[in-house]
Amino acid sequence: MKILPRTVLKIARLYKLADDNTPVKALRRLEIQTDKSHVFAEFILNKQHFALLYGSIVDEESIDELWTEKPDNAEILPNPLDPEFIETPFQGKYVIMFKISPTKVRLDIYLSTKFDTTISRSLWQKYIKAGYVSVNSKVATTPKFEVDETDEIALNLPEKEQVDVDLPILYEDDDVIVVNKPSGLLTHAKGGLSDEPTVAEIIRPKTSFATDTDRPGIVHRLDRDTSGLLIIAKNPESAAHLQRQFAERTAKKTYIAVTDGKPKLNAAKIDLPIGRNPSAPSTFRIDPNGKPAQTTYHVLAENDTQSLVELKPTTGRTHQLRVHLAHLNAPILGDRVYGKSSDCRMMLHAQKLEITLPSGERKVFEAAIPDEFKKFFPEDL
Repeated sequence: MKILPRTVLKIARLYKLADDNTPVKALRRLEIQTDKSHVFAEFILNKQHFALLYGSIVDEESIDELWTEKPDNAEILPNPLDPEFIETPFQGKYVIMFKISPTKVRLDIYLSTKFDTTISRSLWQKYIKAGYVSVNSKVATTPKFEVDETDEIALNLPEKEQVDVDLPILYEDDDVIVVNKPSGLLTHAKGGLSDEPTVAEIIRPKTSFATDTDRPGIVHRLDRDTSGLLIIAKNPESAAHLQRQFAERTAKKTYIAVTDGKPKLNAAKIDLPIGRNPSAPSTFRIDPNGKPAQTTYHVLAENDTQSLVELKPTTGRTHQLRVHLAHLNAPILGDRVYGKSSDCRMMLHAQKLEITLPSGERKVFEAAIPDEFKKFFPEDL
């Protein structure tokens, strides 16, 4: 059984909900569900929420069977032809019309549960505070602003500049993607909003993991200025498999760095805990009360002022390699936070990753060392 939008409007006119001058487009958010024996339609008209059942078997006794998810705030409107009856005859069948009383909820909750469930509530809150959401043609900047289903909500995100980013894919199967992230590219957005490309957004179409966040597919990260290997999960099962290996430290990572200065020892294991720096909360420092952090390093080559170092972290603390090398008075060249200002990029590259794929195969991935490194040690790379 089928019904057209103009037929829904005729029924609305029958119930005196619309007049002869009301156009079909006045039926906002019109949804029509058809069945062999009946039709269910739901719509907003004149800032009021209505629903109707229409068919030959529609009567008071069949309401709960035909509309199994009928809310408690749905009130049956009287028959406009004969108030003693609930069912209204229309074109050889019967109609029952309902008015649904609006239920106020917070704007951020409404947006994340009704408007677009693919966007997380925290990200919706940032959109609201940034002035990207309008309610009834007025910008709303407070997430706790209350709305209901009759309100007209519009999203006006600023257009992002289209930037072509080269993100080489080194390996891909049904479960994972391995990419070689270039220096300067964010792994994912900071704080939910980003006006620049990220690895997460580039690979978003290829993954079903964490798609309601700003970091779809991401199971580990590299700092913006660090280049090299990232493994991406294409589904939630793969994500759990990979995250478990990083947490249990069975995933093996190898980095290459050029340092500004030379470690006193050519090879050693750094076992120094790291904690957040309270005077600069976005940075970290060696802290006896911090989290355990271990890094094994080996100097591959040296010149008068710099070293080419291979690093193998056992743990994965934020900024771990940068903090550990800075503590040895050999910060990574180009590290503007823990070292000195430099014209070059931060010379840290995630070269190798050994990990077991969801298929059970243990693989070693390798990302070629960038040419920038070869300028400092041309004979060793």
